[in-house]
Amino acid sequence: MKTPHIQIAAEKVFDIFGFPITNTLLMSWIVLLLLSVAAFFLFKKFKPVPAFLQNIWEVMVEGFLNTMESILGSRSKSEKYLPLVATIFIFVLISNWLGIFPGVGSVGFYEEVHGERLFVPLFRSAASDLNFTLALAVITVVLVNIYGARAIGLGHHLSKFFTFKNPIAFGVGILEFISEFAKMISFSFRLFGNVFAGEVLLVIAAFLAPLLAPLPFLALEIFVGFIQALVFAMLSMVFISIMVVEHH
Repeated sequence: MKTPHIQIAAEKVFDIFGFPITNTLLMSWIVLLLLSVAAFFLFKKFKPVPAFLQNIWEVMVEGFLNTMESILGSRSKSEKYLPLVATIFIFVLISNWLGIFPGVGSVGFYEEVHGERLFVPLFRSAASDLNFTLALAVITVVLVNIYGARAIGLGHHLSKFFTFKNPIAFGVGILEFISEFAKMISFSFRLFGNVFAGEVLLVIAAFLAPLLAPLPFLALEIFVGFIQALVFAMLSMVFISIMVVEHH
């Protein structure tokens, strides 16, 4: 029996004007398209007296706002920063769940690589690509700092990182500045590591016992996909709560 081929880097599916399109990038486009279509039809049918789906959505939003209010300490702040936090959560969640959808990872084509015939999946979980998680982490940390500068002023925000009051405060500020880059690395590797590990686990389980063994692991990955999306969103929320108050 031929052992499964596991590759960390995303595989190229095709090119557009010389720009390589990988299977993870293709999956992220599909997630973006699905969420855009769902948002269009959902908000198009919003009514003063909510129907079944609108009721579910409003309960979810209200729960999210209550959670944010417990961290940010203000309903107005929660409503202000809800778009970023909720978008991160929903996008990562749907991306993780679609990554274990039947056909993802098993539908593709074969290509010759160094004389060896390798299978290239057409679709692959977006978060199993470090480029995706790093881009999401950079966008999140940059936006968090922009929110902080807008909330307390650019000068006060920069004083968290660059202050010349005394050598100790200067050193602490530099460490705070370096920690912003550490957040990007932590964000990206945490999400990538968990999703890629789950992908490898499912491949190995399907290889050893293709009929029954993957089922409990699929259930586990559904839970892990939710937890990872929640952790990313909650950490973003915590970092926002730190940035939008003045440093003491």
